[in-house]
Amino acid sequence: MNRVFIVAASPLARAGLENLLAARNFEVAGTAPNIDALVGELPDAAVDAILMDSSGEPFESLLDSVITSGLASDFNVVLLAEAASPAASAEALRAGIRAVLPNDISPDQLAAALQAVSSGLVVLHPANVHSAVPAASVAPRPLDELVEPLTPRESEVLQMLASGLGNKEIAAKLGISDHTVKFHVASILGKLGASSRTEAVSLGIRGGLVLL
Repeated sequence: MNRVFIVAASPLARAGLENLLAARNFEVAGTAPNIDALVGELPDAAVDAILMDSSGEPFESLLDSVITSGLASDFNVVLLAEAASPAASAEALRAGIRAVLPNDISPDQLAAALQAVSSGLVVLHPANVHSAVPAASVAPRPLDELVEPLTPRESEVLQMLASGLGNKEIAAKLGISDHTVKFHVASILGKLGASSRTEAVSLGIRGGLVLL
């Protein structure tokens, strides 16, 4: 059973999402009205996803708060937005947020999206596909022609990124600091010519650097 924590400013929105998820066999780990309250209320047990409803506040403000908090590095965050521009949605995905979805999405679609992100996937709404995955204007550099190959440690980190692990999880598994993980990720992006973790994984899969 997937465990989801709900964040929504409106008590009615929180109750509605809680009932919706409970009816689809999700366990609601807790609810909070905002990110500040969320930090103090997250349970000790792991949660599979954090669902945030941006209704009542500008999407860009919520996005800035999520990015500043660093939550997307440690949890699978899904944002529900009343009006998120394609550019803002793309920025959210680049920041590690797993999905930006319209807040009028159907209950079954929302349940499917939460199950997907809990499995380590990124979910794109059809309206955001072209902005999040733009057509390449220049052919990517072949991975066998990299100026500098990935080190064994970088290859290990790339494999863990492909498994959907966040920085803290990678640090714990490898016995290194979060700062060192961030350094490895930045080096991987630079060597692969990738602009995001998602693109690095995609390039790694296509180039045989990631084992599925």
